[in-house]
Amino acid sequence: MDFGSADTWRDAIYFWIVPVVMGDAIFPPVPSEMVVITGGALAAVGRANVFLVVLLAAAASWLGDILVFQLFKRRLSHTLDRWRWGRTFHLAVHTAIGRAGRSTTYGAIIGIRFIPGGRLATTAAAGIANVSTRGFSLCAALGGLLWAVWSVSLGYVTGAATGLPFWASSLIGVGVGVAIGAVVGVIVTRRRGNSSPVVDGPDEELDF
Repeated sequence: MDFGSADTWRDAIYFWIVPVVMGDAIFPPVPSEMVVITGGALAAVGRANVFLVVLLAAAASWLGDILVFQLFKRRLSHTLDRWRWGRTFHLAVHTAIGRAGRSTTYGAIIGIRFIPGGRLATTAAAGIANVSTRGFSLCAALGGLLWAVWSVSLGYVTGAATGLPFWASSLIGVGVGVAIGAVVGVIVTRRRGNSSPVVDGPDEELDF
């Protein structure tokens, strides 16, 4: 099997998108951007349906967000501490919130997912702050769709513009996405003035 061949990945990419993007909601190092951008690059060479890739990525993003949101909204996160992987996840949430900040505004739910670690931090914080389930669901759906379109576009445009093999276009797209996300992250952090803003009141505790 030639993993560098677009024909090898033309059908497999659909099966990878959902579990990887959902996994990224829980564990940010999971390379969801890589998989979705690769889907865009494959679409550029006619080996994937660009609309199906966007749909799967957006749906998986929404499902992952809802899972994490409900976990923290219902205060079930402490049950994870019974297992080693659960403690690792709990620590990852603390770390993500420390880096991306604890914003629970609807704008943050939509937009901070573009910053590395921002998706987990904002989703968990929204659950902790008891944000409306309906409001969160709508914002997560819109944010997931925008993220999916952006990520697929990175792969598609790079592949169409360069004519490189799909894997090379994917790597370039990932590099561009990471660079832009890092710049936006720095700007957002500087505007906030600290790494852990609390929007619901200065006396609120980080109870999770």
